[in-house]
Amino acid sequence: MAENKSKIVRPIILSAVLLTAGYFGYNKVSYMLHNEDTENSQLESNIIPVLPKIGGWVTEVLVKDNQMVKAGDTLAKMDDRDLRIRVQQAEVALKNAEANVALIASNSTTATAQVNTSDASLQAQTAGIETANAQIATANATVEAAKIRVWKATQDFNRFKTLFEQKSIPAQQFDAAKAEKEAADAAVEVAQRQVSTAQAGLTVVQKQTGIGEAQKSAAKTQVNSVSKQVDLAKTVVEQRKAELELAKLQWSYAVVTAPMAGQISKKSIQVGQLLNAGAPILNIVDNQNVWVVANFKETQIGNMQAGDKVQIKVDAYKGVEFQGTIESFSGATGAKFSLLPPDNATGNFVKVIQRVPTKILIADNHNPKMPLRAGMSVNVVVPVH
Repeated sequence: MAENKSKIVRPIILSAVLLTAGYFGYNKVSYMLHNEDTENSQLESNIIPVLPKIGGWVTEVLVKDNQMVKAGDTLAKMDDRDLRIRVQQAEVALKNAEANVALIASNSTTATAQVNTSDASLQAQTAGIETANAQIATANATVEAAKIRVWKATQDFNRFKTLFEQKSIPAQQFDAAKAEKEAADAAVEVAQRQVSTAQAGLTVVQKQTGIGEAQKSAAKTQVNSVSKQVDLAKTVVEQRKAELELAKLQWSYAVVTAPMAGQISKKSIQVGQLLNAGAPILNIVDNQNVWVVANFKETQIGNMQAGDKVQIKVDAYKGVEFQGTIESFSGATGAKFSLLPPDNATGNFVKVIQRVPTKILIADNHNPKMPLRAGMSVNVVVPVH
């Protein structure tokens, strides 16, 4: 009897097993035909290392591990006494440069005044030359007039002399003609002396004019030289301003601030520590901007495109499903970015399915009850048709 029951039950159990296996197999095949999934994926976010721009001794640390900070918050301070002194030195150097510009500018004003004085002197000397030339012309005219008088007086004297010798005129008339001739001769001599005096005066004025022109030329040269000195001094002022700005900028680096908002992680800075420029002291993780990087097989991405909806399950939160969207695909497979990328032209070729990093945006990644952190493992499913 028992043997007969066994013969009846066994086919029933076998049928149930086959039906169950068929059901699950059908579901698995159906799932594979309509979905692409991968467990080779994790959460990513922006992780910014904080690097001091200058070296120095740490005097104060204002943040703790895993603390939330805002962009611009002060993270640490360094000993800034030497930097503050450099700023003061730069300020003094700038004031000296500006004072030098003012001094040279005053010299330029003096040189310009000298040029104006030389111009006025030259104008006066030019007028003196014209006056001397007029005096010479007047003296020459006087000489000519005196010569005419001499000629007339000589003619009269010779006639009166002949008449006097002939006893035709009285001695008084002859003496008058003789006196007239002598006076005319003296007038010529006086007029000629006046011409010589006027010419000597002209020579003196001309020499003075030459000296004045030389003085004016020297003053103009000085003005040009001082002008160049002013330009050079102004250039020095601009250089000192730049040095002051650089000193202030270096001084500001003694205060280390947060480059973005996020959570402090991997803090390695302590009070009294000597920092080196460019050495990381902590990291800031942007937990408000998290996405998924899923490494799909190259045989899977043919059915996907940007904009496709994605179902995301985070290992940390069982039974919770997040919604996402494919944003983009990497321009190359992950292997091409490795330190030693594969080279299939070396001779021994072994075909390996490559994986393509795919960026997936998460619709709701700001739930405080389920915070998402970079590095968490996730499983993604992309429904395809």
